Amino acid sequence: MIRDLWLVGIGTGSPSHLTLEGVQALREAAVVLMPHKGDEKDALAALRRRILEASGSLARVAPFDYPERDPALPYAERVALWHDEIARRWKAAHDAVGAPGPVALMVWGDPSLYDSTLRIAARLPSKPRVRVVPGITAIQALTAAHAIPLNTINGEVRITTGRRLRDGGWPEGAETLVVMLDGECSFRGLDPEGLTIWWGAYLGSGDQILCMGPLAEVSDEITRMRAEARERHGWIMDTYLLRRG
Repeated sequence: MIRDLWLVGIGTGSPSHLTLEGVQALREAAVVLMPHKGDEKDALAALRRRILEASGSLARVAPFDYPERDPALPYAERVALWHDEIARRWKAAHDAVGAPGPVALMVWGDPSLYDSTLRIAARLPSKPRVRVVPGITAIQALTAAHAIPLNTINGEVRITTGRRLRDGGWPEGAETLVVMLDGECSFRGLDPEGLTIWWGAYLGSGDQILCMGPLAEVSDEITRMRAEARERHGWIMDTYLLRRG
């Protein structure tokens, strides 16, 4: 049974994003759960393995395959069933290894921000003690890469998803908007007047690519860059910040 589960934020893919606390957690873990998301995303598993190796961990690796979501189901039901299945696969992977002691899972970015790992952990039948080791978020990596502050003076910041931006448009009264989990370039559906965008992919890695400027001028360029990068690598993780005025 998984009795102690450590969720370790690993930033956006660079081994240097792992905190000293994260390094220590991986070194002390007995088992590290290692997700695989299909052939086209083998590079993600390779990145996790490089981070694990760089930490000096001697933990046993318990690989598992990510399940597919059923697109025919309503969104909330689809996600709930998907999370149930992921929790079952965590348990099965751990049981197959059988090593006692703390179990670690490396989480992209930070486990607290637009990530469902904590919700999945709550589905484990053993109800483990959960420890969260915070990591660098994609938002921090984005603003650092562009050397910009997240907010204006006394300004509000809203964090949302591509899905919500597509469904609801620009939130009323928003000044700065950070958009995550957007696989469809939802900024293209906005009125670009007065909007500036700061976009980045593979943040903090050797493959990092950036683009910024008035949305009306760079929207097509970002869409092209994103498509070409995804074709080249087989996967992409990106985020962007939009600011009005």
